[in-house]
Amino acid sequence: MSGGAGTTGRVRTEPPPSVDAEAGVRPSAAGTAARRALLAHPALLLAGIVLASLNMRVALASVAPLVGELSEAFGLSATASSLVTSVPVLFLGAGASVAPWLGRRFGTERVLFAALLLLGVGILARVLPSVYALYGGGILVGTAIALLNVLMPGLIKRDFPDRAATMTSVYTGAMIAGATVAAAAAVPLEKALGGGWEASLGFWSLLAALAALAWLPQVLIARGRTGHGVRVVPAAGARPVSVWRSALAWQVTLFMGLQSLWSYVLIAWMPTIFTDHGMSRSTAGVIFAFNNLIQVAGAFVVPLLAGRMRSQRPLIVLVTTLVAAGYAGLMAAPVQGAWLWSAVLGVGQGGAVGLALTLIVLRSGDAVTAARLSGMAQTVGYLLAAAGPFAAGVLHQATGSWTLPICGVLAVCAAALGVGLLAARNRTV
Repeated sequence: MSGGAGTTGRVRTEPPPSVDAEAGVRPSAAGTAARRALLAHPALLLAGIVLASLNMRVALASVAPLVGELSEAFGLSATASSLVTSVPVLFLGAGASVAPWLGRRFGTERVLFAALLLLGVGILARVLPSVYALYGGGILVGTAIALLNVLMPGLIKRDFPDRAATMTSVYTGAMIAGATVAAAAAVPLEKALGGGWEASLGFWSLLAALAALAWLPQVLIARGRTGHGVRVVPAAGARPVSVWRSALAWQVTLFMGLQSLWSYVLIAWMPTIFTDHGMSRSTAGVIFAFNNLIQVAGAFVVPLLAGRMRSQRPLIVLVTTLVAAGYAGLMAAPVQGAWLWSAVLGVGQGGAVGLALTLIVLRSGDAVTAARLSGMAQTVGYLLAAAGPFAAGVLHQATGSWTLPICGVLAVCAAALGVGLLAARNRTV
């Protein structure tokens, strides 16, 4: 249907499936045989999925507790420091635009393996004694994570069609667990390894290497799958949906981008907000890790509720209100209520990202449209989100306070509420 058309009115009774990055492609005989070989070794495949998922946020979360030291080491202003987070997020969007093509051209297994290697190289590049390497490594990190972000849901739906919801929970939980451990361990690793921030950041390249090693058997089993599929021809009279011309698609995309923006501002600056108000770096890192951990609750519960509702408007109000309340708390009493604000923000953040991903599926009329809308939402959404940490850093540098940056994020929450209420209507693109 075109944007704005009504649906049949049937309410979903189960969680929506993951978006398939290879939607619209029918496997060839060789591709089907390779897939069977892969599934004959489920333990290897599961280990590869879990280890790859652990890496999907580690390189971003491990930086936040060390931003102060990075700034001192390279003489960076608050604005320049914000680019340490903004540059990878910018390339999350750029990488998302090419990930589906790479998956179809070279095979999902090969691209995921290459992404893990690229991630390890990017992490190591950031510890070189050069500010250019710091930002260049961020480009590699962002590109690698984008490939993982886009291709992992499609691989899960492809290889576990009857357990897609369960496997999505596994990979999402692993992703958040990795971010939690990285945030909590950043400062202790620095002390334990005795090598300063370089050793703490570089340590996580070992996790990327381990994941690549675990993924290597899948690459070998699936070798020769280049050209593994053929494009499915639409039925006579069917016209492909142009998501870029759909108002509803843009509403979904903007909600994805705005909720990503408020999350990446926290990833970049939450520990710094605490330390600027007198909290120790180690305590700030632990509270930041707690924020990542508590996101599991929202990310798990909210999509389940969304899949059972005709309109997701109540959930839009819930998650945006929680995030706004948490940010307001950071402005009013950042240290005194740090644990509370971290928990409130965590539930809101996790719920918002889960809801954003669910809306992509619920607002799509078919799998092909869902894949196109996913590409649009992730590309535009992450490009929009990249402005968040940078803008917050500019405002903080200009005012010497976190009040104005947080007020800016509260305005983002209001905008997300507006577009979210439109995106949550019971319609399809």
